[in-house]
Amino acid sequence: MRSIFAPCSLLLYVLFVLMCVHGRRDLEIAGGHRKVADKKVYNLKHDMDDHLKIFGEQEEDHDDGHKGMHVDAMDHGHDHPSPSHMDHIEPSQKIFFTLKDLKVGKKLSIYFPNRDPSKTPHLLPREETDSIPFSLSKLPFLLKFFSFSKHSPQAKAMEGTLRHCETQPIKGETKFCATSLESLLDSTRGVFGLETRFKVLTTNHLTNPTAPFQNYTILEVPKEISAPKIVACHAMPYPYAVFYCHSQESDNKLFEVVLGGENGADRVLQALSICHMDTSQWDPDHVAFRVLGTEPGSSPVCHFFPADNLVWVPSPL
Repeated sequence: MRSIFAPCSLLLYVLFVLMCVHGRRDLEIAGGHRKVADKKVYNLKHDMDDHLKIFGEQEEDHDDGHKGMHVDAMDHGHDHPSPSHMDHIEPSQKIFFTLKDLKVGKKLSIYFPNRDPSKTPHLLPREETDSIPFSLSKLPFLLKFFSFSKHSPQAKAMEGTLRHCETQPIKGETKFCATSLESLLDSTRGVFGLETRFKVLTTNHLTNPTAPFQNYTILEVPKEISAPKIVACHAMPYPYAVFYCHSQESDNKLFEVVLGGENGADRVLQALSICHMDTSQWDPDHVAFRVLGTEPGSSPVCHFFPADNLVWVPSPL
């Protein structure tokens, strides 16, 4: 069985290649002011259009015709309440389950988004992202800079990401948004400690995924991954790659779960999941409680990570 553990050095090499080959755009930085050298080459607008499609803003669910994951309803952590205007549960929100569900033969209706990495915005070097404001207060400037209209889906996605990144952490939580490979590694290292080695875990699709929302069956005994501290990073919709990362000082359990899709073993994935054992500090309106029919502090809440999420854990010496 293939492991979902990706050696840190290998992942960094891949990210570095993506950053250098695809992420470095033709930009000019002169006199402290960054300007676009060639709009046709530095086509962040096109990247953002693709990114919205990947995150499901324009993608229809295969079952009932409902829209997929809306950027304003994306759930990446316990500090992000579900929108109050939503009176139903989107298929894209069905990523939650309970600890008692982790047993061989259990069937779970789960949404795993089909995201093509070749169409997602790439990590830019720190010197480029540092020259672009990353603040909700600068949104009007950013929309003009990236040539997005105020009421466009891209503007809505950018506002949601910036607002999410500026939300205050809950008690015992550390959070940050990384806009470059360097900031991602530096901030993660800051959580673990400068002397701690760490590695990355991801969900691994062993076959090409078909329908994003379907019934999966747990094929093997879930394997618990021992990790005293966890940093989970979620890809966010933005013109360039942004990861929202958070770590909480509470009891969390990390699992590797082998799942089979509706059509048998040819639809297999090794999914990374986490169970939050203490949800007492979560927002009562969090979508997980509506999906599971529970309330804060009543029981653990578990969820799967999409394939483009990164989960960092300390690596044994």
